[in-house]
Amino acid sequence: MKTTVILAILTFSFIFGSFSFFSAKEKPSVKFVSEVIHPEWSRNSVIYEVNIRQYSKEGTFAAFEKDLPRIKDLGVDLIWLMPVHPIGVKNRKEPLGSYYSVKDYMAINPEFGTLADFKHLVNKIHETGLRVIIDWVPNHSSWDNNLIYTHPDYYKTDANGKMVSPFDWTDVVQFDYNNPELRKYMINVMKWWLNETKIDGFRCDVAHMVPVDFWNTARMELDKVKKIIFLAESEQPFLNEKAFDITYDWKFHHLMNDIAQGKNNANAIEKHFAMVDSVYPADSYLMQFTSNHDENSWAGTEYERMGAGAKTFAVLAATVPGIMMMYNGQEVGFNRRLKFFEKDSIDWNKNSEMTDFYKKLILLRKTNKALFNGSAGGKMTRIYNGKDSSVYAFIREAVNNRVLTVVNLTSKEQTIKLKGNMFAGTYDGLFSGKKEILKPNSRMVLKPWEFKVFHNTRN
Repeated sequence: MKTTVILAILTFSFIFGSFSFFSAKEKPSVKFVSEVIHPEWSRNSVIYEVNIRQYSKEGTFAAFEKDLPRIKDLGVDLIWLMPVHPIGVKNRKEPLGSYYSVKDYMAINPEFGTLADFKHLVNKIHETGLRVIIDWVPNHSSWDNNLIYTHPDYYKTDANGKMVSPFDWTDVVQFDYNNPELRKYMINVMKWWLNETKIDGFRCDVAHMVPVDFWNTARMELDKVKKIIFLAESEQPFLNEKAFDITYDWKFHHLMNDIAQGKNNANAIEKHFAMVDSVYPADSYLMQFTSNHDENSWAGTEYERMGAGAKTFAVLAATVPGIMMMYNGQEVGFNRRLKFFEKDSIDWNKNSEMTDFYKKLILLRKTNKALFNGSAGGKMTRIYNGKDSSVYAFIREAVNNRVLTVVNLTSKEQTIKLKGNMFAGTYDGLFSGKKEILKPNSRMVLKPWEFKVFHNTRN
């Protein structure tokens, strides 16, 4: 969920310090390994976010289901479906309302189909060899959710006893997690989705606005039903300690935007990942992306925010530590903001060049262990090059697998020399398709926004 309030909070946090978004109480004092047991398949997984309403002209589960072979062919593993629940009518924003204003937690949005249609889609996703999580909205419901009338004690109230909206989200009313019965309700309904529809987990909206002890309990209880994957739309390290497999790397996303716009430079990348290593539990997954539904609709497409560097930053996001995520349409170079509260379909006119581009990145992530997620992957070691504020070069290595990424993060040609010899060797060029021999102190000339990715497996 995105609002001007959240944007302001994130912007303040990013500008005034890497740690400002975490309270002193929330910061881990000692580096330790996450207690979350990640599903083994998630170690090399790639996420594909789907906006059912806008995915097709029909905007239905059945229409999306037809595209599963194409999505499988991209190489992704995990489909994330934006909220599938009915949308509230009371205080609705614009014609169709927000997906994140949930009217019934145990029902399907009739725009998309029926519960039977949804179960059929989940079965087909599994038959295709993919997994699926659904968006879960735990912090607030619509004003006409039946819980308003049957359990008003589930909701927060002001000094006058009136239910309240969080921030300026006037189409929703906020839950009160001080009520233990609300906690039981939420966990039981999530269990129902796992048992009834066989989904593989949840992406949890604004997870940091819900107490972390709830999430810790929820993860323990849900794992008793099946081993799930849990994604938080939040960036706080304490969420990775016991509850969530994956949290957003919002800071790196905004850093990439700033570098693209000349507001920062490549040296900030090293500082960012030093912060990640010092603050997040070991074996955490941070999600890396150049677009998602919020960014596309409110901040602009990657082409608006990153300009001619859009592909360059996609390469960077796919090769730094973290779990890669794509938003539907990126693989065909879709370049338009989708309306959020009304019907506005993706134009699927094929851009085979972008499709091939993403296929290569995804295949590398799935086959080269240096790019695996969490502790299974390789740490990032920077290679200095003499133009370090303009060009970022780094190597990752794990289990005799190696990836070297070199990206020109400026609109000017750069001549560099990769310093040292730790990168030296014979590689396959991911985008050149050629064998590449890199000697110690190799020199390169990089065109504006040019990127190079080298990979090999050493005996």
